[in-house]
Amino acid sequence: MLTHDDKTALNARELFEGCSDSRAEYFGFKEEPLPHDQMKELYALMKKCGKKTVLEVVAYDEEKCLEGAKLAVSCGVDMLMGTMYFDSVAQLCRENGLKYLPFVGEVAGRPSVLGGTIDGMIAEAKALAAKGVDGIDLLGYRFTGDAPELIRRFVAEVGIPVVIAGSVNCRERLDEIKNVMPWGFTIGSAFFEHDFGGSFFEQINTVCGYISDSETEAVKC
Repeated sequence: MLTHDDKTALNARELFEGCSDSRAEYFGFKEEPLPHDQMKELYALMKKCGKKTVLEVVAYDEEKCLEGAKLAVSCGVDMLMGTMYFDSVAQLCRENGLKYLPFVGEVAGRPSVLGGTIDGMIAEAKALAAKGVDGIDLLGYRFTGDAPELIRRFVAEVGIPVVIAGSVNCRERLDEIKNVMPWGFTIGSAFFEHDFGGSFFEQINTVCGYISDSETEAVKC
């Protein structure tokens, strides 16, 4: 994600242009604070470069979640991540061919913090799977409890694609992700803070190379 502290970098286009030929297959950012026209132009550029596109919306009430979904539709992205689940959001995504991966658990704040219980989040995810969501946006390392245990059990038990989103900022966490093999994961702030060394481009390729011997889907940047 071209985001830092759950907000899109104002120089997101410049960052993308510098790493458009990196190994990452997916690119995206948050719904704030870029102007709408700049968002549409950047997503169009990403698609022109052969990338799959993601908008992650940090919103919790139905009005704001639906507003974020409409923004995703207008930008023509491939996938909407985030929002708390609402039937209205799911319906809008289905009608417009967007994959929908909502949050689960008790999510609050910005940057987001995840509360709740592991059993409760797994049960919620299974219920959402029955409703037809395409996967789950799991704020695993933002969890106030045992994050590795949540991630391990969640990926093993929910039965649909899981993206581990937020605070993937060290090789230890990359190792944990490799061990459970989720469908994917996001990295944003860690690249801005150079947690994996080098430029944005170099860090993306470092991470992609590090996980290349696992079955984890391409890193979602």
